[in-house]
Amino acid sequence: MLKQPLKKGFKQMLADANAIIDTISVHDALPLVGKKEVLFLDIRESFELEKGEILGALHAPRGFLEFFADPESSMHKPEMARAEKIILYCATGGRSAFAAKTLVDMGYSLENILNLAGGFEAWKAANGPIEII
Repeated sequence: MLKQPLKKGFKQMLADANAIIDTISVHDALPLVGKKEVLFLDIRESFELEKGEILGALHAPRGFLEFFADPESSMHKPEMARAEKIILYCATGGRSAFAAKTLVDMGYSLENILNLAGGFEAWKAANGPIEII
């Protein structure tokens, strides 16, 4: 049971993450689809994939992100280590901001990690290419 106010709530944690990581607009991200040096990383939950996924994205649910990101993990996704740019997204951008900060905290280069502004919803609204899984 929580008996005192949180030391840091989600709003402050999100502000902290956004202060560290860079954000990319859908407009700027659209031309990067299909570039082999760019990895779109979908950190949404599996049930959210029924709405589609950015074309060519790697699905890495936030709950498994650290395992997929770490080369020492048996669950490691080599695509993550090879990518020159990783653009993370969730439904609207909040969870992917937290995930982007996690990757930076793990040692991924800050210059290589971007959060997609507005997430998948903004991507769909801009008619970005998607695939239905």
